[in-house]
Parts: sequence; structure tokens; C-alpha cells
Amino acid sequence: MNPSQTALTDALVAARRGNRTLDATPWLDTLETADQAYEVQDAVAAALGWFGAAGVPGTWKSGGGSRSATLTHAPLPPAGVRPSPADFSDLVFHTPGIEAEIALRLGQDVTPAQAAALDHGNAASVVDAMAVSVEIVDARWQDLPSTPALLRLADSQVHGALVIGEWKPYAALDWSSQRCETRVGDADTVVRTGTHPLGDPAWLLPIWLRHLTRHGHTVPAGTVVTTGSWVGVLPCRRGDQVSAEFPGVGAVRLSV
Repeated sequence: MNPSQTALTDALVAARRGNRTLDATPWLDTLETADQAYEVQDAVAAALGWFGAAGVPGTWKSGGGSRSATLTHAPLPPAGVRPSPADFSDLVFHTPGIEAEIALRLGQDVTPAQAAALDHGNAASVVDAMAVSVEIVDARWQDLPSTPALLRLADSQVHGALVIGEWKPYAALDWSSQRCETRVGDADTVVRTGTHPLGDPAWLLPIWLRHLTRHGHTVPAGTVVTTGSWVGVLPCRRGDQVSAEFPGVGAVRLSV
């Protein structure tokens, strides 16, 4: 990394450790490519101890707005990944939002060669389980709407925490007819059907796995990826009770 990327890494690490946000203005010219953003992302994760013995973080987020978009990927801090029902009152959030998602779990190790050979038709063969998940999105940036995409990507794609429901055997469902019912606090339940942005949560698997193996690492069985929101980002506040249900798949509950 160049000196400005190193300085950005140090600032993001300090912001996470100190539960602070950053003004993006001094960093607007720091990153020119996604590769540079991922270098910073990896360096932050390494400094905070997210990699573990396997050299690959155990939980990830991945996704994009459509199949024609460039997908993004980010490792998630282990301390913020919890089973349902989950209480996150011990964590600090700045401008949190809620995303209802499906998480997938690898049932086998995936080597770089295996990742390179996967395609959208056979990639689900490496998955053994799925679960409902809710991501609390949050940022280390003070004015998120005006923060450039590469700075968001460097900040673990503005991740806050993740709750995961009960695992069940993976099945290739008719995702176009799958309902998602999400409620935040006293707001009305948000109901969506078939609204996964990629049409199928498993569609991203070959792209995600090639990202994880790009430096030669084997991705261990049990690694988890949450795959994109069915409801966009729903605003929430400290103390809100949140529930998300995908009928036939499962449900989660959490307190922000």
C-alpha cells in the first residue's frame, strides 16, 4: 500500500476501536481503484484480528444491485456476528439501518482451483446450509450519503453487525416467489416477494469465492456469506426490536 492508503487504514482502525466516525473530506483522493479499497479493507481486518488461523475471515457480506453490477465483498468482525435472538445494546452504532437477507454456509473447503472452475450453475454444490440473517449496516463515515463508493468499500462496505437464524439444509428454492417480512420497531411490517437483487442468493458464489481465493488461500468449510438485502435499507434507532421472516426458510429477532 502507498502511504495515503496506510494512513486511511490507521484512521479506520482507530475509528472502530474508538467508536468514532470520520470526516471523509481528507480522504476523497486516497483511493482510485477497487483493488486499493480492498487492500485497505484487508489491512483493517488484519489489524483488528478478523482473519484467524485459517487466513480467511469466517463471515462475509457480498452482493450488488443487479447481475450486471460489479459485486462487492467485505469481511465481518467476529464480535458482531451473533445467533438469533440477538441483543446488540453493547455495541455502538452511528446511523444504523436494517437489511433482511439470506446467508449461505460452505459445506466443504474451496481451493483457488475449485473457485476458478465454479460457475453460476454449479456453485451451490459447495453450500450445505442456509439461514435468515439481518445485517445492521453502519459506517465510520460522518456523512454517508456523500461518501464515495470506494471509501464505503474500504470500510467493510459500511457493516455494523449481523444476526443469523437457525441453519437448515440448503435447497434451490423458487426465489422469485419467496416472501420476506421485516418489521422494525413500531413501523408497519415491510413485505416483499422475490426481491433479491440478483434473483438468487447463490448466484454470487463463484464471484465471491474467486475474490476470497485471489491470494492463494483455501476457503474453509463453515465460512458464511450473507447475500444482499430484500428490503433495501430500513432505518432503525437504538432500542428498536427487529424481526425478519422468510416463510419456509426461517426467522430472526434482534434488539438494536
